[in-house]
Amino acid sequence: MMMKAVRLHAFGGPEVLRYEEVPLPEPGPGEVLIRVHAAGLNPPDWYARTGFANIPEAVRPKLRLPFVPGSDVSGVVAGLGPEATGLAEGDAVFGLVRFPDLDNGGRGYAEYATAPVAHLARKPAGLDHVHAAAVPMAGLTAYQFLFDHVRLEPGKTVLVNGAAGGVGHFLVQLAKTKGAYVIGVASGRHEAFLRELGVDRFVDYTTTAAEEVVRDVDHLFDTVGGPHGHRFLPTLRRGGTLSPVFVGEYHRERAAELGITFVSGQVHSDGGQLAELARLIEAGHIRAGIDGVFPLAEAAKAHERAEQGHIQGKIVLRVAED
Repeated sequence: MMMKAVRLHAFGGPEVLRYEEVPLPEPGPGEVLIRVHAAGLNPPDWYARTGFANIPEAVRPKLRLPFVPGSDVSGVVAGLGPEATGLAEGDAVFGLVRFPDLDNGGRGYAEYATAPVAHLARKPAGLDHVHAAAVPMAGLTAYQFLFDHVRLEPGKTVLVNGAAGGVGHFLVQLAKTKGAYVIGVASGRHEAFLRELGVDRFVDYTTTAAEEVVRDVDHLFDTVGGPHGHRFLPTLRRGGTLSPVFVGEYHRERAAELGITFVSGQVHSDGGQLAELARLIEAGHIRAGIDGVFPLAEAAKAHERAEQGHIQGKIVLRVAED
């Protein structure tokens, strides 16, 4: 059987993404076949599309071409592989699939994908597939940073740089579930969005330098990174933590002199934690912001939007109607 998918046969810009017919994947042991309804975009998708040109060649991941991008999916179980238990055909599920392992099978920019049962959770009741597909990688990144790595305690002061983005807007909401005082840094056009999500203090970086007005932060999460990440060091109290979500220059020797420690980790698939995110969504404590929705056939346009930056929430590919 054949299906439609988006593949790249060479590395490069968004134009290398081709919408074409490919064979239907087969679920392996402990896996299910998913009829994909929506697929979320994430930075690793466009990093992979360029052949990880942003990573030093010596440690650059190797991808086999042709390659189907996409690790965030929401859809319906359409078949069971051997020894797949806990799910049945017709179940609505979502998940971060096989991450950080980038293999060549069952990726998300397609009408069907395979996934280990352990990487999936049942889709939250009442949540459409587009919004569900926006959750897995960004939501799990925020969840794991806050609760596995930093182990956030109630009442702490948290600063999120890039607070309106995919990971940032989940960090804001999840920190609030622990009673944190949250400072959000973003451009002014995102203020209303972030106020709705619960930020206690908003800093518009286009008019105010956070490092000049913020002090005594317990935990800083920088979702932007880059060569000037070290500018946030003055915002942290002695004994505070700095968690870079993306690569940046943080003057680590100076940070050590200031008593600042670095806490981070690589996001990974986890169906159990995703089920906890689903519970928080169903309870109304967190929600996924959507920047834009594109048909699967227009994945190249979705990547063009992603590369423009200044995203509010997530970009999602619609593969099938709910």
